[in-house]
Amino acid sequence: MTGRILVVDDVATNRIVMKVKLAAACYNVDQAGSGAEALRLAVTGRPDLILLDVLMPDMSGLEACRRLKADPETADIPVILVTALADRASKMAGLEAGADDFLTKPVDEGTLLARGRSLLRARDTVRELRERGESSIGLGFAEAMAGYECKEHPGRIWLVAPSSKGAVVWKTELDDRVRGDVRVVPREAALTEIGVEESESVDVFVISADLAHRNEGLRLLSDLHSRPNTRHAATLMVLPEGDSERAAIALDLGASDILYEPVDTQELAIRIRAQLGRKRQADRLRASLRAGLELAARDSLTGLHNRRYALYQLERMIARPGRGVAVMMLDLDHFKAINDTHGHVAGDEVLRLVSRRLRAQLRSGDLVARIGGEEFLVALPDSDRAAALDCAERLRRAVSETPFDIGGGGSVTVTLSVGLALSPSGSAENPAALIDRADRALYGSKADGRDQVTLASLPAA
Repeated sequence: MTGRILVVDDVATNRIVMKVKLAAACYNVDQAGSGAEALRLAVTGRPDLILLDVLMPDMSGLEACRRLKADPETADIPVILVTALADRASKMAGLEAGADDFLTKPVDEGTLLARGRSLLRARDTVRELRERGESSIGLGFAEAMAGYECKEHPGRIWLVAPSSKGAVVWKTELDDRVRGDVRVVPREAALTEIGVEESESVDVFVISADLAHRNEGLRLLSDLHSRPNTRHAATLMVLPEGDSERAAIALDLGASDILYEPVDTQELAIRIRAQLGRKRQADRLRASLRAGLELAARDSLTGLHNRRYALYQLERMIARPGRGVAVMMLDLDHFKAINDTHGHVAGDEVLRLVSRRLRAQLRSGDLVARIGGEEFLVALPDSDRAAALDCAERLRRAVSETPFDIGGGGSVTVTLSVGLALSPSGSAENPAALIDRADRALYGSKADGRDQVTLASLPAA
């Protein structure tokens, strides 16, 4: 895995030793000899990870970490504090300052590299999601996305331990330190009791590496990351004290964080809060991206699919086996008169109401799209002539037989002209040609007096 790592230490020998280790793992390494230089290089060099010594003469690593996390330009850069201080207070202070991990000298090389790989993967995920979101803005969705908000539920934390008694101790301490729903669950529940809805998801799993059997927690970790409804959950693995070898394995299997027994519940709470924050950031980016993609396929006025999406889906329908595909072009008759007489607000309301009536008459697998102005496209997969004609008449009547309430006590009657074209099973006709035949049939309905359905002739063999 490539990446740029900034090593910050006031002792040149320490920097050189660390650079040699990281360069051997194919990382690009920059060096800084003070906290002030680290802050400058973090902005100008944009490293992917910072290894930051705690004890420096000009500015402590804790203060440098706080400043990095407070600056929007550098807040997302992962920071690992490295120090000779092994006392609990120093470790808690480092984690509270926003550090992603706290390693004690002499640093275990395997753990350091595994931790680096884990943090870089997480950073790459956030960066990719952000870049995709920015791409959607570049496609013209900035205005719609600007007001988007992701609703956040209280954090859901599930504890999986070999002893329910031990997990209950964790829960008792966490209830006062973590805002959210903390539950003790057996291994089987972690795999079977997660709902498919986002509102039912678990945010953080805390898992002992050894459950009923050795490494069973590691296998559970792999299972959780292989399943769609738990793939994005944060996972914190608890290992026996000093088990650095399995710590590296856990991180490479996808664990978000690790800590060792005996569990310090204050440290556990700090790490859970940090994982909740990172997961929520990723959830917001994913939700924002989904909303942008949805906007790319939807008409903002009616909520129907747009022309781009309709053409894509129609091509897929034609390629599927079945009785064939029916395509309708629908146009509201004399719609300009509604805008001229009642105003564009009333016209927009009519379009919205027409869209609802059309959707109400269609099956879940049918396609309806607004492709411009007062014109709509409907596609029926696995449909023959009789079923298509019946559906076209239902759509026409649904629009024409009941007036539309446009507010202020007023109402308007709208009629619908329909052109219908059939593409038999196995036809080599492309979507554009099929739509063109339906469009010409629609012109026939208009020419013959409107408010009717016209069936297009089949293409020449």
